[in-house]
Amino acid sequence: MTGFAGNRRVATVALVVANYDEAIAWYVGRLGFLLLEDVDLGGGKRWVTVAPANGQGARLLLAEASDEAQRQSIGNQTGGRVFLFLETDDFARDHAAMLEKGVEFREAPRFEPYGTVAVFADLHGNLWDLIEPKR
Repeated sequence: MTGFAGNRRVATVALVVANYDEAIAWYVGRLGFLLLEDVDLGGGKRWVTVAPANGQGARLLLAEASDEAQRQSIGNQTGGRVFLFLETDDFARDHAAMLEKGVEFREAPRFEPYGTVAVFADLHGNLWDLIEPKR
């Protein structure tokens, strides 16, 4: 492939939410993410980003739905498939902590050729994998 030079990465993923403050509370309180930015853009809009505390991987842009079409996608941005993958270096530790914080797992942990994994739902029902990849 030609034409692309330098370093590139997926840095931010937009996640449509019902309410900024409710989403911040869930991601910070239940998943232990850090609130990186919360900037008032005027007109009720904000630039809100959260990310895992270790600072690795993409940030989430918590985007409050602004119309009916966006509200319809809340909790189902991928048509019912797993949407995001939260990778960990210690599945048992993070699974236990998330259960303690009230995160809803949709299955028991399973051991796959690629790692230890379990599906959980966020506050709106979007599906995530908690995964400790095999190294």
